[in-house]
Amino acid sequence: MTQQLETLPPKRPVLRGLSADNPARPVFLALGALLLVGWILFTIDGGQFFGQTNIVGIQQRSAALGIVAVGQTLAILAGSLDLSVTYLISLSSLVAAETMADYGVVPAIAAVLGVSALTGLVNGLVITRLKVHAFIATLGVSLIIKGILESRYAGPAGSVPESFQHLGYDRIGPVPVSALLWLAIAAAAWFLLRRTTLGYRIHAVGGDPEVARLSGVRTDRVIVATHVLCSLAAGAAGLLLAARLGAGAPTVGTDGGYDLESIAAVVLGGTALAGGKGGVAGTVGGVALLAVLDSIFNQLEINSFAKDVVRGVVLVAALAIYARRRLAR
Repeated sequence: MTQQLETLPPKRPVLRGLSADNPARPVFLALGALLLVGWILFTIDGGQFFGQTNIVGIQQRSAALGIVAVGQTLAILAGSLDLSVTYLISLSSLVAAETMADYGVVPAIAAVLGVSALTGLVNGLVITRLKVHAFIATLGVSLIIKGILESRYAGPAGSVPESFQHLGYDRIGPVPVSALLWLAIAAAAWFLLRRTTLGYRIHAVGGDPEVARLSGVRTDRVIVATHVLCSLAAGAAGLLLAARLGAGAPTVGTDGGYDLESIAAVVLGGTALAGGKGGVAGTVGGVALLAVLDSIFNQLEINSFAKDVVRGVVLVAALAIYARRRLAR
């Protein structure tokens, strides 16, 4: 029976627009409403919401989070998650800056991708081979990386050449290069999920790992692959932040809260935490929603405590809406 199932061609997920049953639809409706609210509040406060300065700022703020969230989407779709991304971003920025200072840009990029892939491989193997829950496994790896950072670094280190800093600040018209990098990574992940066998298997493993295993899918390999891809995305975010800072920083990941923020963006985009349902398009909407919220907060000079409260309310409300829609169906 298993051999017969292995010979069947994989079913491709059906492409849908913003139809009523699309899990990404609510986040884009919410984003549209938030854009309207933001425009009204900016106008009342004397600012220009759709001015070039604010639009560019939203894109730049969303780029690093967006890259991490795309990788997080792959892990969550497979029924896992990754809490080590925040410290991996910090480590990647330091590896990039120190290697660039001594050997140049290309070796630095290779070193960051190598460190990131190794971290993702460790996460995946701990989960699949040692049967440790993804939450605990990635939390443990994050603590290991945190210990390395705290024992070796007391502050910024290394230096990034000016040629590489263009990645963090240059624009093509009104669009930052960093935003283009994020969209390119999101498009690649969308293609992987919608047009490749691995993408089909990620959805299958997240939907029901036992059924996927009985159908001939090597579930452990799929989970390891998603964690490697998630860590590579975190490494890319570390490179981007190093380009912005001009150096590596041991707290750049924790200061941005990229672990929980990336998970929040994925959930806001309609991807189920249990796995198997969702996609990159919704994650892009979730990241944009959080970036627009930050823009409004900054314009109104709202303190950080109130920002966290509002983000929490938005996240809980989104989860409640998705839960009610599932029950209704």
